[in-house]
Amino acid sequence: MELLELITGGFPTPEEHGIPAVTAADGTSLPPLGCDPEGPLAAEVVKTSSDPYVGRVSLVRVFSGTLRPDDTVHVAGHGAAAPDREGRPPHEEDERIGALSAPFGKQQRTLDAAIAGDLACVARLSRAETGDTLSAKERPLLMAPWRMPDPLLPVAVRAHSKADEDKLSQGLARLVAEDPTMRLEQSPETHQLVLWCMGEAHRDVALERLRSRFGVRVDTVEHRVALRETFAATARARGRHVKQSGGHGQYAICEITVEPLPAGSGIEFVDKVVGGAVPRQFIPSVEKGVRAQAAKGVVADYPLVDVRITLVDGKAHSVDSSDAAFQTAGALALRECAAAAGIALLEPVAEVEVVVPDDYVGAVMSDLSSRRGRVLGTEQADAGSTVVRASVPEIEIGRYAVDLRSMSHGTGRFSRGYARHEPMPRQHAARVLDAEGGPAAR
Repeated sequence: MELLELITGGFPTPEEHGIPAVTAADGTSLPPLGCDPEGPLAAEVVKTSSDPYVGRVSLVRVFSGTLRPDDTVHVAGHGAAAPDREGRPPHEEDERIGALSAPFGKQQRTLDAAIAGDLACVARLSRAETGDTLSAKERPLLMAPWRMPDPLLPVAVRAHSKADEDKLSQGLARLVAEDPTMRLEQSPETHQLVLWCMGEAHRDVALERLRSRFGVRVDTVEHRVALRETFAATARARGRHVKQSGGHGQYAICEITVEPLPAGSGIEFVDKVVGGAVPRQFIPSVEKGVRAQAAKGVVADYPLVDVRITLVDGKAHSVDSSDAAFQTAGALALRECAAAAGIALLEPVAEVEVVVPDDYVGAVMSDLSSRRGRVLGTEQADAGSTVVRASVPEIEIGRYAVDLRSMSHGTGRFSRGYARHEPMPRQHAARVLDAEGGPAAR
């Protein structure tokens, strides 16, 4: 009772507390709203949780207007006009409100309505996420999005067993929905499922919650950085796919040259066959084969980029040649060229911005240099703090969130963003290729 009296006397009432600024759906600023049950509906999802019996439950704070069961509301979030900084797409949906209840300890008290100033639980609000705005369908509004810290520690996970694999996606989706400081990513290049967390303690709590609450066990694996392959030099080779099995056989021979191109050029295919050595109908087959092989990689299963592939010669058979045979021959020729010329690896480089107290600037700059980073400059952030900007290979900063916290005694913070891919030094590339079972880069 004393605590309730302290809260009542020490904290402002909803009428005294300021209401977040709102805009119209098109971004137009609107006059400030008041805490008025008769005003336009403006509410915010402040927490999302999962109940084993009810399912998804959204805790909603009503700032203005009145929220009633069976109302259809407009749900808007993540800027509603552009993706947020975590790359999540904007969304605007209409949803029907189900039963309303008020949390009272472990009990839920049914509500006939939630007026301005109330907190209410809404069950099965499937499209709304934490931080989203609920407003009237006929008058959509949007509140300023929450600023959440960016999760910077990647944790690659996989299901512990077949039974866990069946429940993995649903369990992770619920986990991320409950915690807006966590992000889930399915890497299209490494094919890993990556859970981005704030730190090691956050990771441990999340994985334990995944096991105890959602019954899903996962194993953590080494996080792979999305490298790319390119040719170290020009090469020429022949792909020969000839098979006879008594009946209809397979016959395709093609000769190609491969030359490296400047960064960002992608894959170019050029036809320079003369004299009909490769019939015209099979030239697209060769291109399809080499492009498919380039997408899979030629040495370490990383995509091949920035090369020009030129078809210069080949042979065909009037009966045994086919589309599939020339696709296979093209892929074989590309692998033969890679073996002859050697492969260079390209690694992603991140632009890193570190904010630390002045006492730790020297240690941070020295540490970044040891990670093959290039310090781009420093500037004063505020009294006693400095911003250090650097370009650092992403493969070197997988655990930087943990290391910076240790180095700065918990006082430093940093942000990161993809900048470009750059050639990886030969000695580092050789170690990666050896680990992948391929030949070292030349």
